Amino acid sequence: MPRRALENPLVLAILGLLLERPMHPYHMLAELRRRSENQAAAITRGSLYDIVDALTAAEWITAQGRQRDGNRPERTVYAVTETGRHELIRRLDAQIRRPRREFPQFLGAVSYLGALGPDGAIDALNERMERLRERTEADQHRLGEARTADVPRLSVIEAEYAMRMAHAELDWIAALVDDIRTGALAWPTTRPATNAAGVPG
Repeated sequence: MPRRALENPLVLAILGLLLERPMHPYHMLAELRRRSENQAAAITRGSLYDIVDALTAAEWITAQGRQRDGNRPERTVYAVTETGRHELIRRLDAQIRRPRREFPQFLGAVSYLGALGPDGAIDALNERMERLRERTEADQHRLGEARTADVPRLSVIEAEYAMRMAHAELDWIAALVDDIRTGALAWPTTRPATNAAGVPG
């Protein structure tokens, strides 16, 4: 279990949080969910504690003491160790240097876009664009607030990257919808349904 937990992509995020300052797992969970929708969807309280246990066993983080917030139970506060800091740097360096082929759900769905038919594809893609625009506008607003609050740019560069990726996706979808409408994107001919013997029904 510990070795498998150490391969979890959230290890990098947790080490990064603890590099900023020591904190207890409840605070880590809240920060991860606040900072990233992807992390919010991927992490649960149980999985977080599994990762924290594995990081502690690997001596990448260490318990620094216990903290009580108001009437809440005492919680253990963790800090990154020198070994953990070196591991964080090693992983960061490798991930930034080496591009990987990542397969988000949208990419998998686009592979079978033909199944929707031209009209269904246009309708679904238009709705995605609308939702993406709404989300991007909200993200842009939050990024503007961060800049107004003099948050260092280095602290929000991941938000800048996400914005650029969202705008690129919007441009690509808009061009794809146009290609479907004009017929520039050839659509497969619908085959007649067949019965169990393979004879058109």
